[in-house]
Amino acid sequence: MNRVPVSSSNLSSVGYDESNQVLEIEFHGGRVYQYFDVPKRIHQELMNANSHGKYFNRNIEDKYRYDQIK
Repeated sequence: MNRVPVSSSNLSSVGYDESNQVLEIEFHGGRVYQYFDVPKRIHQELMNANSHGKYFNRNIEDKYRYDQIK
């Protein structure tokens, strides 16, 4: 999955597979997680947020099933 770099103290890059509703996030330090059944709206709001990290913490972390892939 292609990820786009983001300016964040916590997140390094973000990717999204719309057909499978999979959000992929790379954190500083190299860990990569995939979050499942994430609506397109959530991805769009994350990318447009003033703080990507705060949006992630409030609206994604612990709200969607996930796997660490790296």
